[in-house]
Amino acid sequence: MPLPFLTADRSFEAASESPLPYDDRDRWRRPYRPGPWRVAGAALGLLLSSFILFGAVLIALTGSVSDAVAVLVVALAVIASALRVLRMGVWVSARGLRHVGFLLTRTVPWQRVVSVRTAQQPVRWLGLPRTVQGQALTFVRKDRSPDETAPLMTTHGLDFLSRPAAFDRAADTVEAWAAEYRHG
Repeated sequence: MPLPFLTADRSFEAASESPLPYDDRDRWRRPYRPGPWRVAGAALGLLLSSFILFGAVLIALTGSVSDAVAVLVVALAVIASALRVLRMGVWVSARGLRHVGFLLTRTVPWQRVVSVRTAQQPVRWLGLPRTVQGQALTFVRKDRSPDETAPLMTTHGLDFLSRPAAFDRAADTVEAWAAEYRHG
């Protein structure tokens, strides 16, 4: 029995990109992997939370339970923030397009999406106010003007900074989902 993921004629990346026979198109999925900046930020947040939890245990052992509970709540907030950072991004399913932000999640059904396209424009660098020239995946909704919608993802975001090929693949995948489900 050949093992295709171990053979030299087929790369591991190609094997992971092929659709699986049991994939459910109605399930929400991110059409790309989280970028290294996003994963590193979440890992640092989880590392920080481990130190905070250790501090909560030390405070609880010294006798002040109310202070330990307060520190525990801070640690849980840091853990929740790190997990939310990992969850952020663009998600697609047969039902629509979902843009998950840190505090806000917007879901748009495919019937309300007019177009999804990649555009060359000034984009925010790592979500900060500074803008640089880059590419952005934008979409137009039926009920809003094109200027009111923020880009779904950019080449200079947490997932695609210094990874232009990954941005192109992800943008092509989202555009393909839009072309398939927008009119059907």
